[in-house]
Amino acid sequence: MISVIIPVYNAVPTIENCLASLLGQTKTELEIIAVNDGSTDNSGAILAKYQDKITILNQENYGAPTARNRGFEASRGEYVIFCDADIIIKPNMLVLMEQKLTENPTAAYVYSSFKFGFKTFKLWPFDPAKLKKMPYIHTSSLIRREFFPGFDENLKKFQDWDLWLTILERGGQGIWLDQSLFSIKSGGTMSAWLPKIFYQLPWLKKVKAYRQAERIIKIKHNLL
Repeated sequence: MISVIIPVYNAVPTIENCLASLLGQTKTELEIIAVNDGSTDNSGAILAKYQDKITILNQENYGAPTARNRGFEASRGEYVIFCDADIIIKPNMLVLMEQKLTENPTAAYVYSSFKFGFKTFKLWPFDPAKLKKMPYIHTSSLIRREFFPGFDENLKKFQDWDLWLTILERGGQGIWLDQSLFSIKSGGTMSAWLPKIFYQLPWLKKVKAYRQAERIIKIKHNLL
């Protein structure tokens, strides 16, 4: 069984499309756990409409890493995937990912390319050296339960990069599925990115914050 965990915070514009894509999966043995992270909009009422199809957990606003960890603690699946509320996944995504892990029994997780708004992030085969230099694997990757170390709840940014580096340090590696299997709605509360050209402007507030967060990760994992 695959456990799908969705951290939900003020996700009214996107959560129903996200749930529809999950409930339309060709993989039928799923448990979907939505963790309402103290939403102040109508997200809770929307989730309640699906209470016969999903598990709903409610908590105060502690942030996405805490919500994901709480969802994992309540889950039962052999595999787990964290799906943000602004993501729409293709109908065969979970079947394809599970097949990839079945075919590669030593892999800790499987990741794919994806779209963010109109931009396609075309990825590449797993490369530990490149992972140590930059974050390129999205949170929405299918993980074998025994390899999941938990999200660092003290991090404000790069929780996904920290996760994959931690798994790598513990002997786990990922495997790439060469397809674009999900899309992220730009402007949501969970996901954001800047075009590469902006990172050449170090005085920008968002670039400064990015570099500071990057340094925190590199210090934690002895990558400086």
